Amino acid sequence: MAVNPRLISLIDANNFYVSCERVFRPDLIGKPVAVLSNNDGCIVSRSQEIKDIGVKMGVPAFQIQHLVKHHNIQLLSSNYGLYADLSARVMSVLETFAPSIEIYSIDEAFLDFTDLYPCTKDPIAYGQQIKKTVLRHTGIPVCVGMGPTKTLAKLANFAAKKWKQTGGVLDLSDIQRREKLMKIVPVGEVWGIGRQLSKQLNQLGIQTVWDLAQQSPQKMQQQFSVVMARTIMELNGIACLELEEIAPNKQQIICSRSFSRKLTTLPELTPAMAEFASRAAEKLRQQHSVTGCVTAFIRTNPFAEHEPQYKRSASYTLDQPSQDSRIITRIVLRLLEDIYRPGYGYQKCGVQLNQIQAQTAPGQFDLFEFADNQLPSENRPLMQTVDQINRRFPKGIAIAATKIDQTWKPKAERLSQRYTTDWRELMTVHCK
Repeated sequence: MAVNPRLISLIDANNFYVSCERVFRPDLIGKPVAVLSNNDGCIVSRSQEIKDIGVKMGVPAFQIQHLVKHHNIQLLSSNYGLYADLSARVMSVLETFAPSIEIYSIDEAFLDFTDLYPCTKDPIAYGQQIKKTVLRHTGIPVCVGMGPTKTLAKLANFAAKKWKQTGGVLDLSDIQRREKLMKIVPVGEVWGIGRQLSKQLNQLGIQTVWDLAQQSPQKMQQQFSVVMARTIMELNGIACLELEEIAPNKQQIICSRSFSRKLTTLPELTPAMAEFASRAAEKLRQQHSVTGCVTAFIRTNPFAEHEPQYKRSASYTLDQPSQDSRIITRIVLRLLEDIYRPGYGYQKCGVQLNQIQAQTAPGQFDLFEFADNQLPSENRPLMQTVDQINRRFPKGIAIAATKIDQTWKPKAERLSQRYTTDWRELMTVHCK
């Protein structure tokens, strides 16, 4: 019996954050819209209208104020709760189109279409069906790229977005179509080829995707890395990357944020650091892991060259790995006391968890060490209860060793409503 060739698809939402805002603000459709990063600092999502004006990704908002006034650009604060909820809805729809799915990011997913009859019969028609269904069920526009490998599916998705004549769906299974596209796309558009790596390749005369695909994987591995060799093989239709249906656990967890104002005193920094510690511990429990090393760090604004500069970090290795918010928070606040120095205006702080392992991994006891009696005992049932309450009533319980001060939190002066996650902010319809 003939075996169908491998067919992988990447479904990627168009301008995802902006598209989420437009679901509940149809008046923004067709207008230049941008979503800003934390503290309303830089642009992290752009509508096509913004791109056409020439505004680049990552540009600070204050640098384009003249364009904002001239083109009536709508700037919005990041509404991560809304984006996460709509992302879950999109992924739920995509799960109905393939037996295997890898959720790659908040707005991207790989699907395995191999041996899937509706797709093997007419891949383009199946891709169009996915586009229409996702848009109808969630209001989010997507593009579909297909190919025999994940790297080619990524490349196909790039082309489906860039060239409207594709109708938002492109299949690179055909070798001639693949070659034609590769010869006109810059090498920097290949998945995993960043700006610096692209410059290095350009210096070697590798300008296009086709140039890279013609290189010897063995020689490029010697000059760069095994990842480069795999990329070249994937561009030639040789699959080296499998779908990861279950996302691997993070080996490092970092929670940090820039402040809305400079913090100068230890009592000001303490609530922020306590919240980051609690949030990091919650992420740790979500993946059923424990941490063996906790790090706290603080720093001033490196761009304020006229101001005194200071940055410092400190780490603590636990006698026994933990996932308890109380233990992690207590350690973090101790570290903060050690690294804090008065006389500076701090712009950012954070918590980093390392030496992460599964919570079921056997622990190793040291007969010559004694536990830190100033730390509470690990209480996993308590933490499970806290997480259950917070899932039902978001942020209903906060574990911190100090009075909570919210004034440090990043500003979000253009925040839209939490239409799908807060009963008090549901969409309302007025009939006249």
